Amino acid sequence: MAIAGPVEALMAVALVGAFVVFLAPDDSAGRIATLVSLVPVAGSLWMYAVFDGSGNGLLGGDLAFESSAAWIALGRYEVAWHVGLDGISLPLLLLTTVLTTLALVSSWTPIDERQSQFYGLVLLMEASLIGVFTALDFFVWLVFWEFVLIPMYFLIGVWGGPRRKYAAIKFFVYTNVATLVMFVGFMALVFGLGDSVSSFDLPAIAQALRTPGELGTFFGIDPGTLRLVAFTLMFAGFAVKVPVFPLHTWLPDAHVEAPTPVSVLLAGVLLKMGTYALLRFNFTMLQETAIANAGVIVAFGVVSVIYGALLALAQQDLKRIVAYSSISSMGYVILGLVAFTPYGFGGATFQMIAHGLISGLLFMVVGVIYNETHTRMVGDISGMADRMPWTVGVFVAAAFGYMGLPLMAGFAGEYLIFQGAFASTVIPAAPLVTGVAMFGIVIVAGYLLWAMQRTLFGEYRLATDYDVSRAPVHDVVPLVVLLALVVALGVQPRLVYDMIQDAVNPLLHGGVLPWW
Repeated sequence: MAIAGPVEALMAVALVGAFVVFLAPDDSAGRIATLVSLVPVAGSLWMYAVFDGSGNGLLGGDLAFESSAAWIALGRYEVAWHVGLDGISLPLLLLTTVLTTLALVSSWTPIDERQSQFYGLVLLMEASLIGVFTALDFFVWLVFWEFVLIPMYFLIGVWGGPRRKYAAIKFFVYTNVATLVMFVGFMALVFGLGDSVSSFDLPAIAQALRTPGELGTFFGIDPGTLRLVAFTLMFAGFAVKVPVFPLHTWLPDAHVEAPTPVSVLLAGVLLKMGTYALLRFNFTMLQETAIANAGVIVAFGVVSVIYGALLALAQQDLKRIVAYSSISSMGYVILGLVAFTPYGFGGATFQMIAHGLISGLLFMVVGVIYNETHTRMVGDISGMADRMPWTVGVFVAAAFGYMGLPLMAGFAGEYLIFQGAFASTVIPAAPLVTGVAMFGIVIVAGYLLWAMQRTLFGEYRLATDYDVSRAPVHDVVPLVVLLALVVALGVQPRLVYDMIQDAVNPLLHGGVLPWW
């Protein structure tokens, strides 16, 4: 098997580019970083164009662009470099590379100090994110998972708002403790498998855990209890990253204090790390446990949907509104996963992509408005439509996309999730639960329409002493590109949905659940 391939090339470009940008002069660092980031975009688009994957690699299906090499031994377990892509990870790789480039372009205006360090850290984070979505050995994956925290901590703590240090430390502590909890749960499973596995290879562990009789006792804990304990620990660890209520309190602080380009990546990509890990670990390796506890799991998802939307309705800061709406949207992903239907799993994965694009777009629009007005408070702004027509037009389109307007990506993702959840035989009272979750869309429409009516329309008024004019072209271009992608996936979801469905179908195969 090849020991180097396109995945390694993307990581190497981002990593080497980061160190080049660290050494570049501040006045050219942003342009250099953007040019470097275009290489992973081109590479991931090529991988998408030639991709031919017919199954989920964690369960013996085909993996594209796979490579591996022996690394080190930890006791009797082998750690190897093992990366590859399937129809779940490739769309997330595309999301990562595209959003990174657009976030870099959008940062040319607001970032005006220590620019080489800022742009270098963004590229360093991109390299780590590529690793998270492609690594197939647990320890390699864990290294990337943890390394993402380092650049994000500094990006918030150095370039953030007045309470940036508090927000950065809170983000770091929450996510680090969550990783420790998740690690304990996963390692208990590995040790419980005994001689069934001799490595930390995720496909091998997934196969062993789904084979009856392979999991034994661990410290006297019987296999059934061990599965439940491990599932709970891993779910709690990943739920912090999603975030799921009530483990969400770090998110609004991080978003409000982070500079806008960092908020774009935080909402657009980093939150997907949590849902991606839930799909790969909890809902693939421990399906029977998830099915047995579907009622509890779906409660977390539905409460996140409603509670996040209600919190957004009570906010005055545009950034906080978008931040809390992310909690609501990620609740839909949980609903789709716990449905254990093809449309549920496929819709949840599609929703990760759709939310990444739309939330990134909304944060970017708020950032452009802030660059001109120097305020994000709803009560301080009015009548922006006359002064910033292009930006406001994109804002309105993105908001309606978030509400689930047909022919936009948000509608496709939510429709698939609702269809899958409504037909679920696992969720207790599935039609009723799905109906309650759908009510979240009504609340979303309420707070977004309220915010737009107050800030975008009516007589022009601005509480700050700045002269508002049209945003520069390099601020508007990323907005238009992101909006075009949102519309493209809404008009033709099969651009990514076919490969997603090919990858998630094997997860429901083998007699665990019927196909319908």
